[in-house]
Amino acid sequence: MRLADVTWRTVIDTVRLGPREYRVLRPARPIRHAMLYEGRLGAQLTVDKAATVDLAMAWALAARSPHTLVHLPLRAARPDSEREPGQLPLDLVLLHHSLAFPVSRWKDVRARLGPGTPHQVTLPSSVLPALGPAAHDRRHHRGFRDHLRWDVAADTLFLTGSRAAFELAGEQIRTLAEDCPAHIAQVPDTHCCAEILMGRAGTDRRRPFAELHVEYCSRHR
Repeated sequence: MRLADVTWRTVIDTVRLGPREYRVLRPARPIRHAMLYEGRLGAQLTVDKAATVDLAMAWALAARSPHTLVHLPLRAARPDSEREPGQLPLDLVLLHHSLAFPVSRWKDVRARLGPGTPHQVTLPSSVLPALGPAAHDRRHHRGFRDHLRWDVAADTLFLTGSRAAFELAGEQIRTLAEDCPAHIAQVPDTHCCAEILMGRAGTDRRRPFAELHVEYCSRHR
């Protein structure tokens, strides 16, 4: 399966808060098997095959759609009986930094979401391209600024960045969606994951760099 062959069915809402309007896109169908929670070293996300495609499509769209909040409602994806003690489930929102969206507004935006307008997303074959070692090496340069920033508000993990920031991590996400199902089918004990470096949380310099660990699970524990 290739992401360029996928038609992602979504819904779009436009929410007005004061003088500002926000465009919110989310999957048309519920995400059934996924779980995101904040951990000691960052955040942990487990996804099955269908949820991995949702994540990859959302990731690619966030890179290419600077005027859209891409929302993955994950909190209801697993029943309470499957959660470990102390795990507080989170939703996920991906957005371009040019939106300058205050995460404190998300609770009000989310409360105003309606049924939405149906919309279909298809992506070009060049989606989330392999960027090569040189592009990844520049992350270690002193002046590098294209980190994904993260924050948590209203039971939601926000990842904010430029197109470059999303694409630098996007190759791992694309591989997770396109290649991991076949690996797991051949070798069921294979550990398929993406390890996404997240920069400092918002403007709070007391919160260090962290990692979003995304694990593909063919069957949820």
